[in-house]
Amino acid sequence: MPHIGLPELVIVLVLVIVLFGAGRIGRVGGEVGTAIREFRKGLNGDDPVITTPAAPEVDKVPPSNPQR
Repeated sequence: MPHIGLPELVIVLVLVIVLFGAGRIGRVGGEVGTAIREFRKGLNGDDPVITTPAAPEVDKVPPSNPQR
């Protein structure tokens, strides 16, 4: 089974840069890194606890003209 050498690796990298562009490769690499980081956090249980917001409190203002 042949191994990929340095010249072959350089050719593949040049082709990838020509096809996708250097800016897009950097953006995709950053997104992949973020996805891997989030996946590892999920495996380790480091996710923050999701809580539901509390119900809004009702103002307890007495009526201005109470009926008697």
